[in-house]
Amino acid sequence: MRLGVLDVGSNTVHLQIMDAHHGSAPLAQSSFKNELRLTEYLDENGAISEVGLEKLVNSIKDVYRQAEAFDLDESLAFATSAIREASNSEVVLAAVRNVTGIDLEVLSGSDEARFTFLAVRRWLGWSAGDILMLDIGGGSLEIAHGDQEEPSSAFSVQLGAGRLTRNFLQGDPFTEKTLNNLKAHIKETLEPIGADLGQLTKNYAIGTSKTFRTLRRIQMHYLPNYGNHLTLNGLNIMVPKLQKMTLKERMSLPGVSPGRAQQIVAGAMVAQGAMKKLNLDYIEQCPWALREGIVLQRLDWLKQ
Repeated sequence: MRLGVLDVGSNTVHLQIMDAHHGSAPLAQSSFKNELRLTEYLDENGAISEVGLEKLVNSIKDVYRQAEAFDLDESLAFATSAIREASNSEVVLAAVRNVTGIDLEVLSGSDEARFTFLAVRRWLGWSAGDILMLDIGGGSLEIAHGDQEEPSSAFSVQLGAGRLTRNFLQGDPFTEKTLNNLKAHIKETLEPIGADLGQLTKNYAIGTSKTFRTLRRIQMHYLPNYGNHLTLNGLNIMVPKLQKMTLKERMSLPGVSPGRAQQIVAGAMVAQGAMKKLNLDYIEQCPWALREGIVLQRLDWLKQ
C-alpha cells in the first residue's frame, strides 16, 4: 500500500510518501517538506499565534499539493511537541481539520520514543540485543532502552535543539554566560535519566535524528581519523569550536543548512551531555526514525 506520512514537528512540516507492506521494509518514494519552525510563533501565553496557524495550514496544504501525483491509499498524520505543548492545541487541531481535512494525531513524548525505538529495532534486528536509542528533535529529546520491540524504559524531555536555542542562547557568537546556563540546564535535566540508565550494559547506542547525522558529517570532515560514528571525543573537540563560531561561520560547515546552523550548537551540547551522562563512547546512526516507526505500527495493526 502507498502511504502519505505527515509529520508536523517543531522545525518542519514533512510529508513522506512510502510504499509499505507487512513483512517488508517501508520504502520511501518521495518527500515534500516546508521549514516552518512553529515554536517561533508562540505568544506570551504559549499559544500558537494566528500568523503561525495560517502558516501551518498553508504548509500542510502545500506539501499535499506537491504530492498530488501520488495515488495514496491512506494518510497517517501526526504532530509532536510544538502542537502538543501549545496552550491552544485543540484550536489548532480543529482549524487544521476544518481547512485541510487532515486529522492530526498528537503524539505524547513517550509515544515518540516508543515508535522511534520500534523503527530502530526493526532496522537493526534481534541480533542487536540491548539497544539504547536517542533522538534530538526541535522541541524534545527522546531516549528509549530495551532488548525487545517495546522499550523497557522510554523518556521524553524538553531538550530539543530549537527550543534550547530560543530559550537560552543569545549573541553571535553565543555569549559564554548563556552557553554556561544551557550546559547547566542540560546536565540537570538529564540527571534522573542517567540515574535510571547509567548502569546498564549497552551493546548498541543509536542516534536517529538529523542533529546526529549533521554532527557526524562535521566530525568526518574535520576529524576523519575518528571513524564513521559520532564519538564523545569528537564532540569534546567540536563543541567548543562550534560555540565560538558566528552563525555565518556555522552555515559554511559541511552539510549544515541555514536553519540547522542556528540550532546546531544546542544540539551538539545535548548530544555531548547525553553521551557523558550515559557513559557512551560513540553513537551509531540509524536511517529509520519516527515516521518509519509509525508506518510499521500501522502495518502491524492491519495484520491483526
